[in-house]
Amino acid sequence: MAKTRSVPDVWMIAATLGILAIGVVMVYSASAVAAFHDYGDSYYYVKRQLVFAVLGLVAMFITMNVDYTFWKKWAGPALLVCFGMLVIVLIPGLGVVRGGARSWLGIGSFGIQPSEFMKLAMILFLAKLLSERQNQITHFTKGLLPPLSIIGAAFALIMIQPDLGTGTVMIGASLLAIYVAGARLAHLGGLALIGVFGLVGLIAAAPYRLQRITAFLDPWQDPLGAGYQSIQSLYAIGPGGLVGLGLGMSRQKYNYLPEPQTDFIFSILAEELGFIGGALLILLFLLLIWRGMRTAITLSDPFGSLLATGIVGIFAVQVLINIGVVIGLMPVTGVTLPLVSYGGSSLTLLLTALGILLNLSRYSR
Repeated sequence: MAKTRSVPDVWMIAATLGILAIGVVMVYSASAVAAFHDYGDSYYYVKRQLVFAVLGLVAMFITMNVDYTFWKKWAGPALLVCFGMLVIVLIPGLGVVRGGARSWLGIGSFGIQPSEFMKLAMILFLAKLLSERQNQITHFTKGLLPPLSIIGAAFALIMIQPDLGTGTVMIGASLLAIYVAGARLAHLGGLALIGVFGLVGLIAAAPYRLQRITAFLDPWQDPLGAGYQSIQSLYAIGPGGLVGLGLGMSRQKYNYLPEPQTDFIFSILAEELGFIGGALLILLFLLLIWRGMRTAITLSDPFGSLLATGIVGIFAVQVLINIGVVIGLMPVTGVTLPLVSYGGSSLTLLLTALGILLNLSRYSR
């Protein structure tokens, strides 16, 4: 049966543009002080963010108008390229170390983060694989083990960098797609139990991760060390109250909260715009996720439905972790807030993924 193409979901477009606009404003507000101190230019970070936002919007427009079945053909090659980049980034001299992780490829100040691209490539490949083997997904060795092995290999390469945050987002979105494809809860429950033991092992293997766990439980045990970011984040959110201190009036961005334009940008937003500003941003994310899941549910094509589910999963897991960390409900993991935090690779990649999701919405019932 021929597919009927309509206009893309206007609510999804509105939510995307609204979140992106808030992000650009908050990147400037959160980074102006640090940018002037480090580079003598208050607009240093926001100018770069605007460049990547424009590139991302162009990519979103293109992918929004490319039939989503195109990605089914290129899912395998895209995954192989991303695996290759994950290997290359680990080679000394080729991979660039930033923030203690060898997770960047690039020259000078320009770079890309292969693990960000792997998130989308993995979802594309899983959507293709699972849609072709839906009748086998309830069988562990034939249906579930192959995709899990691929996910595990990608996660291992990301953890060597190490980048637990990005790896966690990839696994969360991938498992959501696998569950929607029809995997048995008993199998997924057993994997979750194994995952808990694996997480304990990862924490034990790196002392700084154990420090993050103890700091999450009681940040005041080490207020100037492992608990510093969590405490300063709460110091930002608390004074914000209902309406905030006013746009640009944050106190924590004056070298109290480290990297306020990236992982903890929501703290600055809550400080300046208060509960109302934070709630508005969360509502926009919920609107985006709801419309995305509506697209996934109403698509008759299994590949398209699983692809939409995985893309929505990337956003949902990333938002949940970032805001959970900022308000003290989760340990610090280094996960950025989608479309809001400063970062070229993440912003461009996520807008590209949203373009694919918008194309999928053209074919939903």
